[in-house]
Amino acid sequence: MNAMTGIEPREPAYAWGQRVIALDDLVNDGSYPERPVDAMLAARGSIGEIVNIGHAQDLNEPVYLVQFEGCVVGCLEIELVPAPHGLLPETGELM
Repeated sequence: MNAMTGIEPREPAYAWGQRVIALDDLVNDGSYPERPVDAMLAARGSIGEIVNIGHAQDLNEPVYLVQFEGCVVGCLEIELVPAPHGLLPETGELM
């Protein structure tokens, strides 16, 4: 329970290592200083793998670090959908 709000953190819907698909274009919000703001980080439909899960206290939502080809992007659940099994060969390696 969060001592400041008294609210239990919401459990993540997705798990580490799970493959997901970006529902929208994911662009740089300034988190990547080496890339221009609004630069494309992962296009809609890109497949990635969850490499870590955090929590945004102000939103009471899980935040997923997703490894897409070329970069790791912080995503909310509303930006992702699980990739169907069999879409890509399961190799056990990060993309």
